Amino acid sequence: MMSAPKIAFIGAGSTIFVKNILGDVFQRPALKAAHIALMDIDPVRLEESHIVVRKLMESTGATGNITCHTGQREALNGADFVVVAFQIGGYQPCTVTDFEICKRHGLEQTIADTLGPGGIMRALRTIPHLWRICEDMTELCPEATLLNYVNPMAMNTWAIYARYPHIKQIGLCHSVQGTAEELARDLDIDPADLRYRCAGINHMAFYLSLEKKTAQGDYTSVYPDLLEAYAQGRAPKASMHGNLRCPNIVRYEMFKKLGHFVTESSEHFAEYTPWFIKPGRQDLIDRYQIPLDEYPKRCVEQLDNWHKDLAAYQQAERIDVSPSREYASAIMNAIWTGTPEVIYGNVRNDGLIDNLPEGCCVEVPCLVDANGIQPTHIGRLPAHLAALMQTNINVQTLVTQAVLNENKNDVYYAALLDPHTAAVLSIDEIYALTDDLIAAHGDWLPDWLHS
Repeated sequence: MMSAPKIAFIGAGSTIFVKNILGDVFQRPALKAAHIALMDIDPVRLEESHIVVRKLMESTGATGNITCHTGQREALNGADFVVVAFQIGGYQPCTVTDFEICKRHGLEQTIADTLGPGGIMRALRTIPHLWRICEDMTELCPEATLLNYVNPMAMNTWAIYARYPHIKQIGLCHSVQGTAEELARDLDIDPADLRYRCAGINHMAFYLSLEKKTAQGDYTSVYPDLLEAYAQGRAPKASMHGNLRCPNIVRYEMFKKLGHFVTESSEHFAEYTPWFIKPGRQDLIDRYQIPLDEYPKRCVEQLDNWHKDLAAYQQAERIDVSPSREYASAIMNAIWTGTPEVIYGNVRNDGLIDNLPEGCCVEVPCLVDANGIQPTHIGRLPAHLAALMQTNINVQTLVTQAVLNENKNDVYYAALLDPHTAAVLSIDEIYALTDDLIAAHGDWLPDWLHS
């Protein structure tokens, strides 16, 4: 009988996320007896997660054991899989700081976790902590696979590859499979009837093909159907998640112009480009229905919902789980059992996409089996899509370089080259904004930024 893996969760205080991932894990026979090592620096949040996970195990008939840790090293010791899901500095104070200071300088943001000054600061806060995990993994579980769910995904994953190339890792997001589900819903078809090939960078990958299965069993592109549904006002439908502030107008408009649909939401995409959020252009905000300051609002709502969900889980006799859209359990099961899976992941561009820079972080289909994670070669992207991605890769390159070399100048250059920031602020204004953000974040940032 095959032994069971040890799965370490770093940032296990993210109870709802832990519930989704482990709800999937406990439904896979080969993983039911896994040792779950929950780690969080907040003992209260850790105990809350422990209660939920224990009930989840009982409800699904899982037979493994749970250990709780406030120290990272003991959680990692002997792990086979390491799931990372934390937010350094949290909503309070760091997200609030990113939004308030940018707004004071005349720069409006929607999400601010991937690119722009908010994404840059988040990377600078986060990468040193990810490196510490890799340092401990090198000593305590060198063969483990790191499943990274922490934003800004591309910069974090790139920085790990650059400093710890021996660590087996993948950056995971749900935008590829999530968007496919949304588009199927817009067309009133079953997501299981879609097939697609998608590639690019995290939060800016495009469906190179997006097809539906016909009654005859062959496949045909749904792109004409999507354009027709949009023209007739049948698409996009209201958000599957019930968030009426975030209609999907930006992405459909970009689809009309670019000929391919992008994987990350309209509220995200609006701030990765220079075209949508401009001072004095309320007409653009209204036309494209762009939800400014969306992420802080979402944080407050999620915190409120989390308290309600947690209370319900704590009182419930059992916790019923339905499969989530996350790839984590599929990856673990494929590596542990050898049963192959195809997932979309963020990996190093080792000749995978020919017209994006070698060594940058790309999002591509990956085969996973007992050999681990094996990314697939895509070739060349349409030139206009690669060019659009390059504007974001410029920022990612400079932030990664800044942290590797402890070079503050590269942080300024990253901000200067951010498409949205450059469309709004002058050179001197961008330097002043960057200085204010660094000062306001204080000890949340590495010492070299304050010298």
